[in-house]
Formats: sequence, structure tokens, C-alpha cells
Amino acid sequence: MADVHNKTTRSKNMAAIKGKNTKPELWLRKRLHAQGFRYRLNAKDLPSKPDIVLPKYKAAIFVNGCFWHMHSCDVFRLPSTRTEWWHEKLDTNRKRDLVKQDDLIKSGWRVLVVWECSIKGRTRMPEEDLIDKVKEWLLYGASFAELPES
Repeated sequence: MADVHNKTTRSKNMAAIKGKNTKPELWLRKRLHAQGFRYRLNAKDLPSKPDIVLPKYKAAIFVNGCFWHMHSCDVFRLPSTRTEWWHEKLDTNRKRDLVKQDDLIKSGWRVLVVWECSIKGRTRMPEEDLIDKVKEWLLYGASFAELPES
């Protein structure tokens, strides 16, 4: 099936997709702040740019969209057009994520990935459960974790 937009319109639509301050990220930041956690945003002095950085806990949190980071959940669907191109693009994103996470861990930081599907959608986790798990990870967690757990 051909694209329903011309090249200029498609480019404009794709450029409008936000990389910072997404709804799931704002949702999590608001709840962390309410729990008393103070953080920095998109710290440029780290090996990568985590969405949320908590220096006191030496913790970095990525709030990943299930589509753009190719999460194996009900939310992710590979587009039916240009499938090969999309698979290559999304797989590159996924591989870059792994390298960034590894760089942070090697630098002594702990990494948490909170997937979009745990925050919104029909498979989301109950709000209190999700915040409790993030809080527990911040206080006692391992060097790497994902929510929902794989």
C-alpha cells in the first residue's frame, strides 16, 4: 500500500514526533516528584541522555515508547508498509539503546527502562504498583531493570 501523504507532509508529520517531554515521561516525573524524588532532565554530561537522572541515587531512567524502541509487547506493531525499512530503523534504535545503557552502567550508573505500555494502554500496570516498583528500584535496585519486567 502506498503512503497516503506526499513526501513533504510525511516529513512534517515525522518531525513533529517529540523525543523529550512525552506524555509518559511527564506522567512519571510528576509522580516521582510527588514522592519526594528530585531529578535532572536529559543530562548532557553523561554517556547518553537519559530522560530522568537522579544523581543522589546514581540512577538514570529511560521512558521508552514501545514502537520506537521495538518493545516485545501488545502495543508494538511493525508497520505493514515498508516493513523492511521500518524493521531496520527500529532495530538500529534498539541496538543504540543497549550501547547507551551499557555505557552508563560501565560509568557506575544504574539504569531503569520504563516502557510506555506499563504507563498507558490496556496492559498498563496499576499506578501505585508501578510507582512502588520504581521507588524500590531507586532505593535498593540492581544495576539494570525494566518495567514491566521481561
